[in-house]
Amino acid sequence: MSVEFSGGAEGPIDLFARFSLNQQTVKQWSLPELADGCARAGVRGVGLWRAPVQEYGVAAAARLVRGAGLAVTSLCRGGFFTASDPKERSDALADNRAAIEEAFALGTDTLVLVSGGLPPGSRDLYGARERVADALEELAPYAAEAGVRLAIEPLHPMYAADRCVVSTLAQALDLAERFPAQRVGVVVDTYHLWWDDTIGSQIERAGSAGRIAAFQLADWVTPLPAGVLLGRGQLGDGAVDLRWFREQVDAAGYRGPIEVEIFNPSLWERPGAEVLAEVVERFTTHLVHIR
Repeated sequence: MSVEFSGGAEGPIDLFARFSLNQQTVKQWSLPELADGCARAGVRGVGLWRAPVQEYGVAAAARLVRGAGLAVTSLCRGGFFTASDPKERSDALADNRAAIEEAFALGTDTLVLVSGGLPPGSRDLYGARERVADALEELAPYAAEAGVRLAIEPLHPMYAADRCVVSTLAQALDLAERFPAQRVGVVVDTYHLWWDDTIGSQIERAGSAGRIAAFQLADWVTPLPAGVLLGRGQLGDGAVDLRWFREQVDAAGYRGPIEVEIFNPSLWERPGAEVLAEVVERFTTHLVHIR
């Protein structure tokens, strides 16, 4: 693949220098199939998820991806910090320390965090976000020792009650900025942030401080399915101006991986190699200036 896109003052950047395939996009593939399929397609980066990595074995997974010449661009996910029960909080912190250790073993410097929703019966969003900050304060030094940066991912507001009380990039930055940039950053995910009319200025804010730890892509299509978790669209099928987002993160100084993360059963029903080829084609069409 020789398609290039403009990298601004630094000149054109090769597509595959930054393209990364998140494991959830081809969930039908086992970890060995993912490594082999990406290597065959010339993909250089993969985003991994903890459950399938743990099932395969963390050390074995690390050997597998390295042997295939792949870089792990992120590990998902840590987080779920908002429990008010002391035992639940302690368990969450222990699980996140384990996630940091797994990220280190896999060779990635980015652990994506989903903050957690409201505890049962609570309506206190502010208090829940403060518990996120408390957890970050405890975990950030531990992650720094492993060379892992904690990456706060804001999720669309429809997830605020049960999954993530951090709904905007501004809220994520307000939390991250309590800590050094090399310890805590943010995730820019098009699926979750496309609707926010302040997103351009917030991407600039994040980039100027070196806070963009990950950039992820999926499109927004309607109607949303029941449960909403599995409704992310293939690139170009929905409402998101994907090229605009790419240009904004580039202008903000981000030069890291661009990870395609799509949760969609219709993609999982198809052959993984076919899905990957389509993702690359859509990435090329909707994100890059073809030369």
